[in-house]
This record gives sequence, C-alpha cells and structure tokens, in this order.
Amino acid sequence: MTILTLDTDMFHAAAPKGLRAESADLTAAQFHVRYCGHTGPIRLGDWSPAGSRSAEFTATLEFADHLRTVVATGNPVAAMTSALYEEGYPVEILQFHQRHTAAGTATFVQCECNGRRGWGAALSDDSAESTVRAMIAGVNRLGR
Repeated sequence: MTILTLDTDMFHAAAPKGLRAESADLTAAQFHVRYCGHTGPIRLGDWSPAGSRSAEFTATLEFADHLRTVVATGNPVAAMTSALYEEGYPVEILQFHQRHTAAGTATFVQCECNGRRGWGAALSDDSAESTVRAMIAGVNRLGR
C-alpha cells in the first residue's frame, strides 16, 4: 500500500456536486473524517496487483472474526460487491465518481446497504485500490 499525503481541500473540491452540497458545512478535514473513515466492521488488510496486468488485484478484507481474500480481474466494483454480499453486506453502488488529481485517484461512491444510503470516499495512487477503499468507507459509514 502506498501512503499519500492528502491535500484535504483538493480532495473535498474533487467530490461530485451532490456530495459537496451534502457536506457544505464541513471543513475539508471534517469531510475526510466523515467520508473516508477507517473505522467500522470492514478493513482493507492488504492490497496488491495480482499479476502483470493492471486490471488484476488481490485484496484482503478483515472482518471481526475472519479474513477474506478477493482475487479479481477486471472491475473492482463487481468483485467487491460480490464479496461484500457474500459476507452479509448487500451493497449497491448508486453513484460512482472518480477524478484524477495531482495527489492520486480520488473515488467517491454513494452506497445503499439494507435500506440506508451514504457516501464513501478514498484516495490512492492506484485507481482500483481507490475504488475498493471508497466502497469499504461507504459500507462502514452505513454500519455505524
């Protein structure tokens, strides 16, 4: 995993219009805490490209009592949605926005899980990792 220095003002500015409106009263730092939070029932334990093709990846998800490794080729949204569903998190992605910034790829997803809706966001130098982290942030936010 690559650790990036986050320019929270830039990250907040990259958010889609609906999310910026929803979070208009938050500072950039508060936005990061609310939408990119790393607390909740699911954590990304490990991330790595699975092969020589950039569309392959391996993600290890940490749940309260076990680990699950997801190896996928292609679409990280489909792979994560399937894995989360099998773990009891029937998440649906309602909106997906990705922006390439000077700091990396910013991903914003609006999720619905068990009748609740909320946004998750993440930043990474790898677009697939950014997607996976945003999805986890969204599901964790809904689980609070």
